Amino acid sequence: MGAPRPGTGIVGLEQLPRMTPDGAPALVTGASSGIGAAIAHRLAGRSAPLVVTGRDAGRLNAVAAATGAHPVVGDLTTTAGRAAVVSACDEHGVGLVVHAAGIGAAGPFSGVDEAEVDAVLAADLVAPVQLTRALWPAVRRARGHVVFVASIAAIGVAGEATYSAAKAALRTFADALRLEEPAVGVTTVLPGAVDTPFLARRGYDRSFPRPVPADRVAAATLRAVERDRAEVFVPRWLQVASVVQGAAPGVFRRCAPRL
Repeated sequence: MGAPRPGTGIVGLEQLPRMTPDGAPALVTGASSGIGAAIAHRLAGRSAPLVVTGRDAGRLNAVAAATGAHPVVGDLTTTAGRAAVVSACDEHGVGLVVHAAGIGAAGPFSGVDEAEVDAVLAADLVAPVQLTRALWPAVRRARGHVVFVASIAAIGVAGEATYSAAKAALRTFADALRLEEPAVGVTTVLPGAVDTPFLARRGYDRSFPRPVPADRVAAATLRAVERDRAEVFVPRWLQVASVVQGAAPGVFRRCAPRL
C-alpha cells in the first residue's frame, strides 16, 4: 500500500492496487455472441457476480445459463437500455466493465445513408461512452478496470469509413480516460478479423488476414487486464500496422489495402 497523501493521512486511490478479474463483479456488453460471449465464458467462475447484456434474448439467456451470469436484455443505444444495465450493476456491483457490444458497416461510403451512420455511431461510440459515464463513480470507487473492444479499423480501413471513425474515436476516448484517471485501469483491444456472426454478415472473403477465433481475443483481453496493459492487438503483429501508420503514413497508405 502506498504512502498517505501529504497532510491527509489518507492513501490516494491512485496508490492502491488495482482490481483483477478474479473475484471482481463484472459487466460484459455484447454478450449474446462473438467476443462478448467468449469473454463472459472466460469470466465464469472468476468474476462474481457477472452481469451480461445484449439484444438477442435467446442467445443472451443461453450465455447466462452457461456462465451463471445475470442477463439484462436491452439496447444500449437507448437511455432505457443503459438505465437497465446500470440498475443491475447497482444491485450486483461492478468493478470490471468490458464494452464488447457494437455493430459494423462495410461498403463504399458513397452508398451509406444517414440512418446507417447514426446507427453505427450510436452503438459503437455513444453507447459505450455514455455507459462508462454512468458507471464511472462505481468503477472508480472499486479501483476497477474498463475495457473497450475497438478494432484494427481504428487506424483506418477502406470500405469501413463510419466504423473506422467510431472505433478511432473510442480508442481516443480510452486514451483520454487513461491519462485523466490513474485510479482506473483502461484497456483498448484492437482485433483484426474475428470469426464471429458480425464477420459473416459483413461477407468477409479474404484469405489474409485469416480470421481469429473469438476466444483468442477473449483470452488476450483478460491477460491485458491482469497485466494492466493499455492496448492489445489480436493478432499481435497488427501492432506493426499502427506503428507504421504513425511513423510512415505514406507506407501505411500503400500497404493498408492488404489489411
